[in-house]
Amino acid sequence: MLILLPPSETKTPRKRGKALDLTRLDLPELSAARDKLLDVLADVSSRPDALDVLGVGPGLADDVARNLTLRTAPAQQVSALYTGVLYDALDLPSLESAALRRARRWIVIQSALFGALRLADKVPAYRLSMGTNLPGIGPLAAYWRSELATPMTELAGNGVVVDCRSSNYAAAWTPTGNAAKRWVRIHVPGATHNAKHTRGLVTRWLAEAGATPRTPAALREVVAGAFTAELHEPRRAGTPWELSVTAP
Repeated sequence: MLILLPPSETKTPRKRGKALDLTRLDLPELSAARDKLLDVLADVSSRPDALDVLGVGPGLADDVARNLTLRTAPAQQVSALYTGVLYDALDLPSLESAALRRARRWIVIQSALFGALRLADKVPAYRLSMGTNLPGIGPLAAYWRSELATPMTELAGNGVVVDCRSSNYAAAWTPTGNAAKRWVRIHVPGATHNAKHTRGLVTRWLAEAGATPRTPAALREVVAGAFTAELHEPRRAGTPWELSVTAP
């Protein structure tokens, strides 16, 4: 099973420790693309119009300033880097050891700067969103699309692809071929805040349940063990199944 999560805009920087080592990140075939983007982001973040280019307000100036030292700043384990509603609900530190091992094996976080990250990867806190049109790079989703096609398809394997990403991040990789037939988007009716919270709870439940569903219908059965879950077929070929989930 492959569980796709978005990153959070809020991140917890580490105060001390070893710096980023691209060679130690999972999916090493992305190293060249990651390396290039680190340089471009540092250059853009040093510009007078950096906040406008990156689409953030003055209150996030310190976050953008961190982009200037990404190669030397202490790297933080991804499992502790991202914070916010989804990750609070997932609550990785409280998972029992077996569930945490499954989470580390199944979860991939789509990242605007690093393409895709595993929970055990170590990276510094950064400020960059997938919706950014970065000078010298262009739209980031398009930049990553060709880079992610092969490694993400290999990660999908023969299991279900559980998609909890927002649309900007989903644009960076779309399952194709047989993987598309097992692609399930988690839909949560209601406000965005509630959707993020519920997707975090669903991800936690899947890690705790430990089942490895091979079909969308089997995934629904697992999720229905803790939520109200209704499965809808794809509207057309190449689009995901939709699992509408409501927390009890």
